[in-house]
Amino acid sequence: MEHSVQINQTTISLLKGDITKIKADAIVNAANTSLLGGGGVDGAIHKAGGKSILEECMKIRERQGGCAVGEAVTTTAGNLPASYVIHTVGPVWNGGTNNEMEKLRSCYMNCLRLAAEHNVKSIAFPNISTGIYRFPKQLAADIALKAVADSLNRASTEQEPLEHITFVCFDDENFDIYRSKMTGL
Repeated sequence: MEHSVQINQTTISLLKGDITKIKADAIVNAANTSLLGGGGVDGAIHKAGGKSILEECMKIRERQGGCAVGEAVTTTAGNLPASYVIHTVGPVWNGGTNNEMEKLRSCYMNCLRLAAEHNVKSIAFPNISTGIYRFPKQLAADIALKAVADSLNRASTEQEPLEHITFVCFDDENFDIYRSKMTGL
């Protein structure tokens, strides 16, 4: 199942599936602040990518002590069909009173900034913070799509544009939410 829209020279696609199987220059990991792997998408990426991802994450931890909520770091993709994994730490939902919406937006913006720095042409995002971090799925989709659209509409003419952004939904609920919201882009 795939659905797509175009913003400037970038195709934004939606599919239901396993992000560890996506062929893209970069895939995004919904990481935790320790960068040491965990459950959900994070655990799946570390397992499928192999130990080289964890080894690079450990070097980042030694250098800067992990990754703060809303920030992002880049590692190898190891055994994954990508060149990079961009690890970002989404916020835990606490009712919207701890700047969770701005922190989630920062996740997407920082991932797109790192993608540009690494001359990435294609990137795949999971549904950041919507699993065990309990971010409301409708609101998370609005934030993700608006952040991507804003970034693409503001992109510098000097940098090469992203050719393809894919939102990879693990479940039917997120897929249906994104599909309904993408028609408004």
